[in-house]
Amino acid sequence: MGRDDTEESEETQKERIERNWDQLLQELRVTQTGVQLLTGFLLTLPFQQRFLTLTPIERTVYIATTSAAALAAAFIIAPVAFHRLLFRQHVKERLVGAAHLSAGVGLCGLALAVVGVVWIIFDVVWGSVASTVASAITFTVFLVLWVGVPLVLGRDRVPAMVGRRS
Repeated sequence: MGRDDTEESEETQKERIERNWDQLLQELRVTQTGVQLLTGFLLTLPFQQRFLTLTPIERTVYIATTSAAALAAAFIIAPVAFHRLLFRQHVKERLVGAAHLSAGVGLCGLALAVVGVVWIIFDVVWGSVASTVASAITFTVFLVLWVGVPLVLGRDRVPAMVGRRS
């Protein structure tokens, strides 16, 4: 399980960096498959007969959604490339920082892509009002789960962690 505060304070900087890298890789493994499947799904849509019936707005949202998914895939997979190019160059702390930033940008792209997919599906099936409501709800759920909940969970620890790196 997790470490308690005593164990973390006894952790060397090198151990902390290695732990952070391992945790980040584990998180990316979970995310990579989903973003790759979503991107693959989106890339097949123009080859479906019904795609030709999309309105210009639906096509625009499709292009934006596909772009967000492709960028999400690039940013979520990028830490692997970072690691390959920087292997054994003793820059793991910078690698972890860059990978952390890349993963965050990739997650934002993934959330936008999912919201876009929801918008397209609801717009085609039930119309613009339903698509607007469904995509707004989806965006709100992502915001609450991916930002709000972590902020609330970490709120009590913030004063104790000021000036401390995790």
